[in-house]
Amino acid sequence: MVGQGVLQECLRSQEVESILSIGRRATAQPHPKLREIVHRDFADFSAIEGDLSGFDACFFCLGVSSLGMKEAEYRRVTYDFAVSAAQTLARLNPAMTFIYVSGAGTDSTGRGATMWARVKGQTENAIFELLKAAYAFRPAYIQPMGEIIPKTAWIRALYAVVGPLYPVWKAVFPKYVTTTVQVGRAMIHVAREGAPKRVLENRDINEICGEKG
Repeated sequence: MVGQGVLQECLRSQEVESILSIGRRATAQPHPKLREIVHRDFADFSAIEGDLSGFDACFFCLGVSSLGMKEAEYRRVTYDFAVSAAQTLARLNPAMTFIYVSGAGTDSTGRGATMWARVKGQTENAIFELLKAAYAFRPAYIQPMGEIIPKTAWIRALYAVVGPLYPVWKAVFPKYVTTTVQVGRAMIHVAREGAPKRVLENRDINEICGEKG
């Protein structure tokens, strides 16, 4: 869902000249500045390294819910995939900006009791070690905008129930609510201008876009 939103904002933005989208399946969104690579093994990017040079930024939006997952499985998808991408891109584009979509409540120490928060914290820290211009976005509740929908069935069902209440969440909990549009626009801004800190919480994301909360 986040990836869809970020891609849409990149396609709309005049500041983004070209986009390379890497995923397990094509988005089927023909656009003159979009090129897509279908890649299956996110633990190993060696097969497509020739396509990964010359970019200014990477928006790493791949993620999965930890619900029902054992730590080893969750760590593979969350830590191994992101760090593999960061290692490859740091070697090919050392000056690149790398933005990792983390989550509110992530444990920066990487040693806490909550599994998902600990693994995400370890992921953030590993990426920070690899790239000077690396940032972690920690959104809380994200409202999908336009025609963007979550791909996971139970998450779609959840949004069908809570999504219509978005104006209420925004009014009551502005620090903990954002949208796919705001996340995408904030990423583009940080890629261009940088940010005063490496970890950007939900409120920071909104403020970058000129929203209060």
